[in-house]
Amino acid sequence: MLNSRLPPLDPLIAFEAAARLLSFTRAGEELHLTQAAISQQIRSLEKNLQVQLFTRSHRAVQLTNEGREFQHTVASILKQLAGATLDIQNTEVNQQLVIACDQSFATHWLCPRLRELRMLLAEVSLRIISSDDDTDCLASEVQVSILHGDGNWPGFRSIALFEEEVFPVCSPDFDYQMAAVDETQWLLQAQLIDLADSHWNWMNWRLWLGGNNIDEPLGNRMLQINSYPLVIEAACDGHGVALGWRYLVDDLIKSGRLVKPVERSLTTEYGYYLIWRESALKEETTAEFCHWITRQFGLESIAP
Repeated sequence: MLNSRLPPLDPLIAFEAAARLLSFTRAGEELHLTQAAISQQIRSLEKNLQVQLFTRSHRAVQLTNEGREFQHTVASILKQLAGATLDIQNTEVNQQLVIACDQSFATHWLCPRLRELRMLLAEVSLRIISSDDDTDCLASEVQVSILHGDGNWPGFRSIALFEEEVFPVCSPDFDYQMAAVDETQWLLQAQLIDLADSHWNWMNWRLWLGGNNIDEPLGNRMLQINSYPLVIEAACDGHGVALGWRYLVDDLIKSGRLVKPVERSLTTEYGYYLIWRESALKEETTAEFCHWITRQFGLESIAP
């Protein structure tokens, strides 16, 4: 346990001041204590550590080697503690909006629009939780979430932002000319990048091909990645063909980093949803964010 190994805090503060100023008297003046009180706290700390931290003479004190080494650590930790205290105090003063979404939405949709969102909520402290675990995204500290699913999250209200439409994507440098001749055979022979994700309702290549009435064995499925943002990054780098979700990869297609080598796509009963607790829209910042994001997808604003 930490409390059995840590010295008391007050003597550490006294030690830091005395070590920095090399004077018990000046340390006492800084901390509004007597020189005797500082000396007593230092002795208490040395007894606790069983190490001499200062050499004392009639007019001055000097750090021992052990004291000098200890000073570096103590000063650094106290500065960090002071900074963390200011951060917490500042957070309590400012309005804060906690947004949660899965890593795919955070990486490919939300982050590219952070500048616009920051301008909208210029006086608000934003905290974004990016996790593929729904438990993290629906925790009590989260005010609003954007998640993939069927719209059913007990205890929450939700609205569909966009339906799930999935299609193949690859780098423009990837060899996809044969796709124009025979889409099916090209897909069966191309290097397919598969998403090996624990979410049972996320699309993979077998489901996508089956949904497009392609039931033949896959010829090249040698690359699996358990993170969708990494799947897309691998596709952008020319390592193969990935499945692209509409809206998540649209910006990459517009920028030319990805192309759609075939015309086929697959729409399912799933999609991305905006999720909030019943009372959340009573908070001005939450309501403003919900209005902003629904407008991004051409939807009407949500009424509180």
